Order: sequence, then structure tokens, then C-alpha cells
Amino acid sequence: MVKKTLVIGASLKTDRYSNIAIKKLLKFDYNVEAIGNKNGKVGNVVITNRLINFNNIHTVTLYLNKSKQQEYYDYIISLNPKRVIFNPGTENEEFCKILNNNSIKYLDACTLVLLSTNQY
Repeated sequence: MVKKTLVIGASLKTDRYSNIAIKKLLKFDYNVEAIGNKNGKVGNVVITNRLINFNNIHTVTLYLNKSKQQEYYDYIISLNPKRVIFNPGTENEEFCKILNNNSIKYLDACTLVLLSTNQY
């Protein structure tokens, strides 16, 4: 089964790592959902600015700095993902403790590197 991934902090700008990650996830045949500040599309992935109750999210990959993550804590917990990836610059000790308390795995890693090295 393919791991369904939610990208939070998705950008329509092609030079942003979240945008590159969406394209790379699609290239590797992952199902992708995306939340960002602006509605739009990257490939066939719709970026929404609403907190939708997506089903069967395996991985949440974060592209938001620590100060912008707090408003997403409860939302991410409610999705009950198997893991959360804190991409470089998004590390957040407070949120890691909350994830730990909810038995959700997390790692400080780069989604792009994980995909490129077949460790995703």
C-alpha cells in the first residue's frame, strides 16, 4: 500500500522545497494532499487553505517553521498519522512531545533526501 502524504506549508512557488517535494512524491507514485496559504494546484495535487479531515494519512511532512505550527497541532493529531516529518528548519521540541504523548512517530529529516535515498 502506498503511503498517503499530507504536505503542510505547501507552496505554489516552484523554487520552494514544499513544491519540489510534492512533485517528487508524485513521481514516486505517492498519494498527496496539500495545505498551504494559497489555493491552487501543483501537478494534479490541489493545495487548499482549509483544514480538511483527510482519510488514511500515513505521513505529514511539515514545511512550516516552529512559530506557525502550533495552530496545526490538534489538526495533525486528529488525522492520526503514522509519522510526522520535520523538514530542515521546522524542528519543534514542543510538538515532538505532543506527538510522543499521542503515540505518533516523528523524525527530523528531509523528505527530498528520504525519497532520493529510497528511505521514505
